Amino acid sequence: MNETIQLPYFRTSFYCRDRSSIPVVRKFTRKALIEWECGERAYDVLLCVTELATNALRHGVPSGRGFLVLIYLERTERALRIELHDSGDGEVRAADGWPGMEEGGRGLLLVSALADKWGVAERNPGKIVWCEFNLE
Repeated sequence: MNETIQLPYFRTSFYCRDRSSIPVVRKFTRKALIEWECGERAYDVLLCVTELATNALRHGVPSGRGFLVLIYLERTERALRIELHDSGDGEVRAADGWPGMEEGGRGLLLVSALADKWGVAERNPGKIVWCEFNLE
């Protein structure tokens, strides 16, 4: 089931724990970026939302559950925030560097390089992994 709430500068949608959700998350995000005329950093935003959704599927969403994507545009400050809410207890950390990297952590390294801010917040159960982009 994919329910979507649409307010002027706020979008949220729920996705099942399935690999086919990733392109749907990108499409959902792209549509909001187009409607809100946020093309300046669209490629960075789409890459980051893809990485966060992939991490949620691989590490954060227990079997039989899903994850929530929230996108919010603060118009006065032209700041875009992406949040992924999951119910898993996995630890979130970026890899230490590129050379000889082990499996895992590279997606968050990309997010930290492309987004202006990113972080993790607690949720019961689970966590929220978020990133923000300045659009001016």
